Amino acid sequence: MLMEKMQIHPEVKKALDEGRPVVALESTIISHGMPYPENIETALALEGIIRENGATPATIAIIDGIIRIGLTPEQMTYMATAKDILKVSRRDLPEVLGLGKSGATTVAGTMILADLAGIRVFATGGIGGVHRGYDKILDISQDLEELSRTNVAVVCAGVKSILDIRSTLEYLETKSVPVYVYGSREFPAFYSRKSGISWEFSVDDLKDMAVILKTKWELGFEGGVVLANPIPPESELDFERMNNIIIEALKKAEGLGIEGKAMTPFLLDEIKSITKGESLTANIALVENNALVATRLAVALAEEQKK
Repeated sequence: MLMEKMQIHPEVKKALDEGRPVVALESTIISHGMPYPENIETALALEGIIRENGATPATIAIIDGIIRIGLTPEQMTYMATAKDILKVSRRDLPEVLGLGKSGATTVAGTMILADLAGIRVFATGGIGGVHRGYDKILDISQDLEELSRTNVAVVCAGVKSILDIRSTLEYLETKSVPVYVYGSREFPAFYSRKSGISWEFSVDDLKDMAVILKTKWELGFEGGVVLANPIPPESELDFERMNNIIIEALKKAEGLGIEGKAMTPFLLDEIKSITKGESLTANIALVENNALVATRLAVALAEEQKK
């Protein structure tokens, strides 16, 4: 049924049919992650980066109950400006597809639909994870469960910094999800290249990462892989400063009774306000860097799969 409700953009379909590299992009960053017009500008810039570096972009969304693998400029504008766009993860797919609604896909939602379309590499900002204070409220992102079962490599700047990074990494280990850091021996903290968490699983050559992906899936080991790509040095923000700002924003959210799906958009907006826009600038820089690295990985994987 899902395949019957899926429309693949001709450019994306041609690339997939020919075995050329394709990079998936989520739509939540457009509809819920950034304000207008930065959201549409960033979305178009990401697609441009992917094309310029030898792959085909496939921004994924659901519009009027139809899965769109690759968006037209008009559809991109709609996702950036419409006010009734839902956030869609695995749990939400039956409602949005069945009732003909429109939704922006989260990391988990994008992984599911990318996998159905045959896309193996996905670029995003940061993955969800175990929320701070999970001992009081067991709040764990669906992204982690999806990573344990869906065969897509996710290139990100690490775990979203509003989350509990160490606990998220422990959860991913429990779920047997391989987590690698690109070009560093320390796990990044989204806005910062450093988190204080040393990490032994690292790759310096994306061709090696492509071999690992191919081998994993050929062995029949289901599930995704996380490739954490540190934000460029010139764009990073101080880790301690950002951590204190996040704690301040979390306290405000708690005081206002904000929770669930509303939490992440609220925190991002609050952090943007406190940093006077610095966090948004850093967010754009890191997601553009992730798109570049994901493209190079997709190209390397396509070459590896031809062997």
